[in-house]
Amino acid sequence: MMSKTRTVLTAGVLAAALGLGATAQASAGAPRSVSGRTSDDITRIADFYGTYIDAVIDEDRGNLGQALRDHYLTPAFQRKLAAWEDREHADGVLRAQNVPLAWKVTDNGTTRNRTEAVVTLTWGSGTTTKLVVDMTRDSHRIFHIGAKGAAHK
Repeated sequence: MMSKTRTVLTAGVLAAALGLGATAQASAGAPRSVSGRTSDDITRIADFYGTYIDAVIDEDRGNLGQALRDHYLTPAFQRKLAAWEDREHADGVLRAQNVPLAWKVTDNGTTRNRTEAVVTLTWGSGTTTKLVVDMTRDSHRIFHIGAKGAAHK
């Protein structure tokens, strides 16, 4: 009788352990995916912000961050951004002195000449900042970052 009780008890403990394992695995959720298209300006803006934030966090001494600016921003806007940064003592792409923990890019409309997106930056405190980013449709380069879109300046 003792052997039968031990077997049932062991089976119960094993079933409970396996059940908990399955529950823990199921609660982890489905795998996430991120997609984009090389021809899509919203994807390009999201790629820029994701890579730029990574470069700033990694403290690459300005090499990658500057290369990303050179690639994604128009030369005229780079000059405006440098003047803004000198005046405000902050990173002009992020409009802040620190680095956000998360970002989201949302399409805000397209015209014949430009694509506008809202970039929502989430900070460690849980607060968010919304920036409007405008990109040319022909060169696929950012020519404006601000509180309002280029059309509303």
